[in-house]
Amino acid sequence: MSEKILNVLFLCTGNSARSILAEAVLNHPTLNRGRFRAFSAGSHPTGKVNPLALELLNNSHMSTEGLRSKSWDEFAQPGAPRLDFVFTVCDNAAGEVCPVWPGQPMTAHWGVPDPAAVTGSDEEKRRAFFVAMTQLQNRISLFCNLPLDKLEGIKLEHALRDIGKTPL
Repeated sequence: MSEKILNVLFLCTGNSARSILAEAVLNHPTLNRGRFRAFSAGSHPTGKVNPLALELLNNSHMSTEGLRSKSWDEFAQPGAPRLDFVFTVCDNAAGEVCPVWPGQPMTAHWGVPDPAAVTGSDEEKRRAFFVAMTQLQNRISLFCNLPLDKLEGIKLEHALRDIGKTPL
């Protein structure tokens, strides 16, 4: 008998970099092992995925198929996937009033500095994206290794929040 696939939504303001990276990382088959389906969205989406995010994902052999900048409103509509977890990955989105998500998912804040805000050389910008993706990979790996079948309620909530406090 197979386990239920859990839906995870990563939120950021623009949905062009961090949340996109997190979606792609969690959807990578070797990490999620068929247990999770990841999505991303933004409170004020830019309408395009940052090219450096796509470059990094391609160079890391991660799928970019279907990645797009979209509003979090899509996930509050009838017929949207029932969400099990919602993680904010930027401080701005964490402070905003979110829509009401169907299914009352567990939520946590996993803030990561915005690589798209880095100025400087192309090398410095690429480095910022690499650092952000590494931080997200570490947190997502911790999440994927939680004994979700053994953690409930407040214990699970604490474990999710602790992941967000993992040193960057």
